[in-house]
Amino acid sequence: MNPFRPTFRLLSVLLCGCLLASAVRAAEPTEEPIPKRNETREGEVINFSLLDYKGKHYELRRTDAKAVVLFFTSFGCPSARQSLSKLRSLRSQFATNGVVFWMVNSATQEDPSNELIQMLARSRKKELVPDSALDDPEALKLEVLKSVAGSLPVLRDEKQIVARRLGVTQVGEVVAIDLGTMSIVYRGAIDDLGADAEPKAKAKEKYLAKALNEFLSGKTVTIGSKPVSSGCELKYINDQSKEPVSYASDVAPLFQKHCVACHSSGNIGPFAMTGYKKVKNWSSMIEEVLLDRRMPPWHADPHYGKFQNDRALTTAETHTLLRWIGQGCPRGEGEDPLATAAPAAAVWKLGKPDLVVGLPKPQSIPATGTLNYRYINSDFEMPQDAWIRAAVCRADNSKVVHHIIVRVKYPDDYADAPHEAYLFTSWVPGLAQGEFPAGTGMFLPKGARFNFELHYTTTGQAQTDQSELGLYFSKEPPKRRLEVRASETRDFDIPPGEPDSQHFSHYCFKRDTIIYDLSPHMHLRGSWFKFELLYPTGKRETVLSVPQYDFNWQTSYRLAEPKKVPAGTWMLCTGGHDNSKKNPNNPDPAKRIKWGLQSWDEMFMGFMTVADAEPESAGKQHSKAN
Repeated sequence: MNPFRPTFRLLSVLLCGCLLASAVRAAEPTEEPIPKRNETREGEVINFSLLDYKGKHYELRRTDAKAVVLFFTSFGCPSARQSLSKLRSLRSQFATNGVVFWMVNSATQEDPSNELIQMLARSRKKELVPDSALDDPEALKLEVLKSVAGSLPVLRDEKQIVARRLGVTQVGEVVAIDLGTMSIVYRGAIDDLGADAEPKAKAKEKYLAKALNEFLSGKTVTIGSKPVSSGCELKYINDQSKEPVSYASDVAPLFQKHCVACHSSGNIGPFAMTGYKKVKNWSSMIEEVLLDRRMPPWHADPHYGKFQNDRALTTAETHTLLRWIGQGCPRGEGEDPLATAAPAAAVWKLGKPDLVVGLPKPQSIPATGTLNYRYINSDFEMPQDAWIRAAVCRADNSKVVHHIIVRVKYPDDYADAPHEAYLFTSWVPGLAQGEFPAGTGMFLPKGARFNFELHYTTTGQAQTDQSELGLYFSKEPPKRRLEVRASETRDFDIPPGEPDSQHFSHYCFKRDTIIYDLSPHMHLRGSWFKFELLYPTGKRETVLSVPQYDFNWQTSYRLAEPKKVPAGTWMLCTGGHDNSKKNPNNPDPAKRIKWGLQSWDEMFMGFMTVADAEPESAGKQHSKAN
C-alpha cells in the first residue's frame, strides 16, 4: 500500500449558526382553544430529533410532509394499544395528502409489560416467550413493536423532552403539527370514544380527522383541542417543574462541564460563555440544539455500545437546562461561575512534546479560490527508535486549516512497516486529541520522516500557516502496537435528490485483534453509519451506530472496554447519503455524486484503531533488514 495515497477528506469548520424554529400560532378555534402548558408557549413548536426503536433518526423539520401527527404511546397502556387500528386507518386516509404519523414513547417504564409479552407469544403461536428473549431487551422490544405497531414508527422520547416541551399529560394524546408554520393544528383525543368504549363501538365525532381535513383544505380548524377522556397518565421523570432552578448552583456548572471547553476564547464555539447575560441571550438557541440533539456534539445511538469519551448530557442534566430556560432563565442568588475568565487555550493540551515536527516553511494561502490538497515532506528525520504514546497535530492557523493528516515515510531498507496502517495521526476542528489507549503505542524507527497532507480553505484574506506535529515518547515499550485501519468503498453513484442512498464496505480480521476506536467518515451528504461485527459463529453484533451523522464533527468513538475479536471476524460498515433538498448541508441536490476528495464529492470509510491481540507483536525488537 502506498503510504501517501490520500485516504479521506476531513471536516469543515464547525457551523456557527442554525435556523431557529418559527413561533406561529394555530388558527383560532371556535371552541376549546389549544391549552397553554407551563413549559410551552401557546401554539409554538420547536424543532426536535428522536430515534426510533430500530435506530433510525427522525427530525421534525426534515420531514417531507405537510403535517406530522404525534401519538404519545406506552408499551403497557391498554388505551394506547386500542388506538392502533385508528392510527393505521388515519394513516391510510391521509398518506397521499402529505400527512405522516409517528408514535412517540415518552413513558418512564420502557420494558414491555407481561401482557404484551404474552400477546407477542400468542401471535407467534407459542405458549410463552423463552427466557433467553428477556436477555436482550432491545430485541424483545423490536419483536413487540413488529407485532403491535406494525409499520408505524415508534420514536423513543426517553428523556421526555418532547413530551415536556409540548405539555403532554396523557398517553393516547395526539399532537398534529403544521410543518409550514411549525404550529399546532390540533391536539387531544383522536375521537369521542374513551378508553373504556366497547371494541365495536363507532365514534360519532372524529376530532383529528376533521381537523386534518380542514387544515388540508386551507380552512380554519374549528376545533383545536379535545381532552383525552380516559387513559394512562404520563408520569414524568424528576418532575420538579415548579421548583426554581438555580443558575449559580445548577446551570452554570453544567455549562462549565460540557460547553465551556469549546465555547471560550480561542476555541471553536461560535460564542464564548463568559457569564449569565451571554448564556441568557443564547438560551433560545441552547433550547433548540438540546431538542434536536445537535449539542453537546455526540451522535452515537446510546442503545449500542459504551464509550469512554461520551459527551452526551444525562437525562437529569437535560431537564435542568430545559427547566431553567422554561422558567425564563432566572439569575437567582450566588456568584456567577462563568464570569471567571476561562484559561486561554493551551498551545499543547498534553503539555510540551518530546519532539516537534514542523512544516519546512510557512505556507501561503490565497484570499479566494478552491485549493488542492498539499502534500509536504518535513525536513525532520527521527534521530532514534521510539515508541509513541501520543501524536498530536497543532493547526497554526485554524482559520484556514481544514484538516491535517500525517503519514510516516519509513527508511527504504526498513522491513517492518505496518502493511495495513492508513495514517499516523490527524487534526480536524472538534476532534479530541489525546493519548493512545493504555498499553498501546505506535513505533517510529530511526530515520523515519513525515508527510503532511494539508487542506486549506480561503477566507477572503491572504493567510499563512506553519502547522506542527508533537510527539510524546513512551518510557517503555507498550504491550501492543497500535494501527489505524479502514473499511472503504468508492463504488457508489448517488442520484440527484436521493434521500437515502445506501452503501456498504467490509474488512476481515485475519488475526485475533483488539478494537479500541471506531470513526465513520463521509462528507456533507453523509446521513447515517453503522459498524457491525460478523463473527465466525454466525453472531452479529452492532458495536457503533451513528444515526445522525454530522460532517462537522468527525468524532472518534473510543470503546469503554476494548473489543477483542477472533480471526475470521468481519467488520461490516453500512450507511447512507442524503442527496435531497431536505439535507441542509447539501451543496447541490440536483447533482449526481460520486467518490472524490472535495467536500462536495463523497466518501464512505469506516476507520478502526486496532492492535493485534498477541502482545509479542508490539514488544518485539524492530530493526532494519540486513
